[in-house]
Amino acid sequence: MPHNASRHLAEGPRVGIRHFTYEDGAEFTARARESKNLHHPWLFPPDSVQAYEAYAGRLIEDPTKAGFLICEKDAGTTDGGSIAGFVNLNNIVHGGFLSGALGYGAFAHAAGRGLMREGLDLVVRYAFGPMRLHRLEINVQPGNAASIALARACGFHLEGFSPRMLHIDGAWRDHQRWAITAESVTSG
Repeated sequence: MPHNASRHLAEGPRVGIRHFTYEDGAEFTARARESKNLHHPWLFPPDSVQAYEAYAGRLIEDPTKAGFLICEKDAGTTDGGSIAGFVNLNNIVHGGFLSGALGYGAFAHAAGRGLMREGLDLVVRYAFGPMRLHRLEINVQPGNAASIALARACGFHLEGFSPRMLHIDGAWRDHQRWAITAESVTSG
């Protein structure tokens, strides 16, 4: 179902970003099921409506989180307006820190098309603009070349390495820490 552009928080030439809604469950979980091979072993988005409702609920209701869907703008195809991917902003801290941690994933039908780069750029600008954050961090497993390439393409800089940082797919996984600050993003 095409998503109305007026629902977008920000738009680029090909995508718009908007917050998660409970109504997105059927499409999101269908895309997650179609994308299992792309995501494994890096991430495991919810692939059932029940799991999606719990997942989206945390992003919608918890003030330390914000979830963004990256939606294709109507491209004149059957997929026009479809959900291309997602970016979640977790561990949002205000006060002197003004920071958050990003996690993201593309769906298989959108992978390799530059939609995630456009969407992540929009989320970064939104976080530094209306959300008034100062610093964003992405934690990536060293073997996840596509995710590292996206972080680098969007202006994030490698800050360090954290051994056994996150428990993913049954084991504690090493991660690289990539970050960006508001000063390094030019307004445009």
